[in-house]
Amino acid sequence: MKPINVQLSEFSKHEEPFRQIYGSGLDTYIIRLQAEGICQALVQGEIREIRPGDLLLFQPGDIYDLRIGYIEGAPMLSGDYYVMSTGAGMQEWWNQKPRPTLTKIAEDNRLKSVWYQIILEKRRLDGGNPAIASSLVWSLLMLIDRAIEESPENHSPLAYHALRMRQYIEEHAAEPLTLDQVAQHTGLSVSRAVHLFKAHFGVSIIGYAQQLRLSHAIKLLDHSPMSLEQIAAETGLGSYAYFHRLFRERYGIAPGAYRKNR
Repeated sequence: MKPINVQLSEFSKHEEPFRQIYGSGLDTYIIRLQAEGICQALVQGEIREIRPGDLLLFQPGDIYDLRIGYIEGAPMLSGDYYVMSTGAGMQEWWNQKPRPTLTKIAEDNRLKSVWYQIILEKRRLDGGNPAIASSLVWSLLMLIDRAIEESPENHSPLAYHALRMRQYIEEHAAEPLTLDQVAQHTGLSVSRAVHLFKAHFGVSIIGYAQQLRLSHAIKLLDHSPMSLEQIAAETGLGSYAYFHRLFRERYGIAPGAYRKNR
């Protein structure tokens, strides 16, 4: 992958009116994710409201106009992640395929975590290691592509709730996980969350968590010396008896026998 030059990356929080405009066009790529609050931005010639989860992509030459605190009656607070970058790597990524200027994506802590690592690298007194920063931005770009691909075409709020639940389950599958926790993450009732998840993904919340746990268990059986009891605890399956029953139901063989036969 070609190198990416990271000029600036930060989490920006505003509680006072703010406007940033490049009327003659940008000389850098800007990737911006609204994290909290509301702002406005110029998108394809039109000033649009930007809300949490809205991802903005701009390239050199684009007119850039960001406005915070210009919406009458709206809270002043606005927070966003952004990265400004140049280089052959950014051009390579940009030219791979068309992407919309504005996309609503489901909040993803993995994406934000990588973004935070970019921010920390650039905050170093020496400006950070260019190779590390470039690699981190490439990771961010790949996560952004996946988030765009998974973004519902109809922009349905219910679909975003379903995606947020799936991401939450993936992040917490190795921990004790309840339906209440998953529902609370999206602000839904348990019954609504259960129905919505099954309707979108064809599997129950608990069933999906079990699939993730068993997939993790397979990897540990293949590549670690951990005992079966330790694997049950490590994957969030709890007791060995429960692990044994689920594993045998799904794969038709006991976990101990699977390990011996591999």
